[in-house]
Amino acid sequence: MKRPPEKSILKKLERLAQGHKPRVLDLFAGCGGISLGFDAAGFQIDAAVEIDSAAVETHARNFHSHLTSELLAAHMKPRDLTRIEPDELTEELSLGPVADAFDVVVGGPPCQAYARVGRAKLRDVADHPSAFKVDPRGNLYLRYLHFVAATQPLALLMENVPDAMNYGGHNVMAEVAEALDELGYVARYSLINTAFHGVPQMRDRVFLVAHHRSLDSDVRFPEAANHLILPPGYAGTRAVALKFIDLFDKQYFVEADHGDTSLPGPVTTQDALGDLPPITLHLEGKLKRGARRFNEIVPYEPTCKLTRYARLMRQWKGFEAPDEGLRDHVIRYLPRDTDIFRHMPIGGEYPAAHATAVKLWEKRVRQIERRLKKTLSEKDRTALYAEMVPPYPVSNFPNRWWKLRPDAPSRTLLAHIGKDTYSHIHYDSAQARVISVREAARLQSFPDGFSFSGTMNPAYRQIGNAVPPIMAKSLATTMMETLQNAALRRSKRLVAAE
Repeated sequence: MKRPPEKSILKKLERLAQGHKPRVLDLFAGCGGISLGFDAAGFQIDAAVEIDSAAVETHARNFHSHLTSELLAAHMKPRDLTRIEPDELTEELSLGPVADAFDVVVGGPPCQAYARVGRAKLRDVADHPSAFKVDPRGNLYLRYLHFVAATQPLALLMENVPDAMNYGGHNVMAEVAEALDELGYVARYSLINTAFHGVPQMRDRVFLVAHHRSLDSDVRFPEAANHLILPPGYAGTRAVALKFIDLFDKQYFVEADHGDTSLPGPVTTQDALGDLPPITLHLEGKLKRGARRFNEIVPYEPTCKLTRYARLMRQWKGFEAPDEGLRDHVIRYLPRDTDIFRHMPIGGEYPAAHATAVKLWEKRVRQIERRLKKTLSEKDRTALYAEMVPPYPVSNFPNRWWKLRPDAPSRTLLAHIGKDTYSHIHYDSAQARVISVREAARLQSFPDGFSFSGTMNPAYRQIGNAVPPIMAKSLATTMMETLQNAALRRSKRLVAAE
């Protein structure tokens, strides 16, 4: 027997049919990558739940600065999803009854729970009946589903890392889809690389989209906007993630569109960063160690030619570039490594960086010996080696460093960029540096008018944790079409019934 649609679902469809924007609740919101994409696609961002104080302040200032100071303060409050209930959230934010407050729920549980880097720590609790209490990250998706059940959205989006398809021997995304089926939703998930959708970054993520059955709509994923051949490392990772699909029920999985050669190539790092002002303070001895605050303005280059992507980053509606210039175009001061950055090859990884450092050390030894006209002692040579050569074993950290290729998208930005930025060294050897906060934001597709709270390290972390807004917009646009079509059908039925 077919279940009749819930009253709140029909009420929300009628609201959309009247021309109102769909209202979004963003869970595990971070600084707002998904929110920004949905905002750009015509959604209304009404609430977010985020535990990190810097990230939630960023989110509130970018999406709720038009509210009264009292309401803005309420949106800036860090919240732990394991400790707050849906009705408490809507009460604190003055959003009315929880079942009527939102049309769409989005978000993704922190990926540390699924990523390979964290699995060793979670292995012992993966199948534990109280895993949520032992390590709450492992089952945070259960809290996501709890909020879905309480808010009864028309549609939802969940994002996570590819390992979510094989976490502790089970497919989290398939399990979520099954649970959503019980809640009255049709769910599908897909493994999508953001470089196929106009992001200058090769970032594989799993996206699950679900519609309430009352919408009577198939779940669709966006078509590719760009085409590329992924490097072997990405292709291998995707193969590992996808091979487990056959072990589980395949009915929920949808293969992503990769387009073909008729599409434009990917957005490259040079497309994304080439118009930003050069940074040379570290080469002039004007930079020191310590926290970088965003209190100095760096003006744009007045005569720089803009790529299509750079123009988008400057002209994003509602987040246009500030007239005075950029406040977060700041970098880490890494004096030992400046010459390494300058001389290591484009696309080089840590082994190349280490080899470059050794050559520079050998050259310095020869220079000193020529000047002194004597051979350096082993002690002096060793001391100079420690001063010039990074100490990490080459075999243990092959991917720790990477120098961007200007003719290709960037590798994946991770939250670890908040601790060091060696994974993204600028391709311009003359600048001999790692990427700035604003350049990291550009690679993640945050527009220049989107500001980050806190100092340099928290900003890097927020950016690395985010879903690229352009990818979110692509998904949101497809979801908006589904919602509008469903609302239109509902409106026609109401008219026909009169």
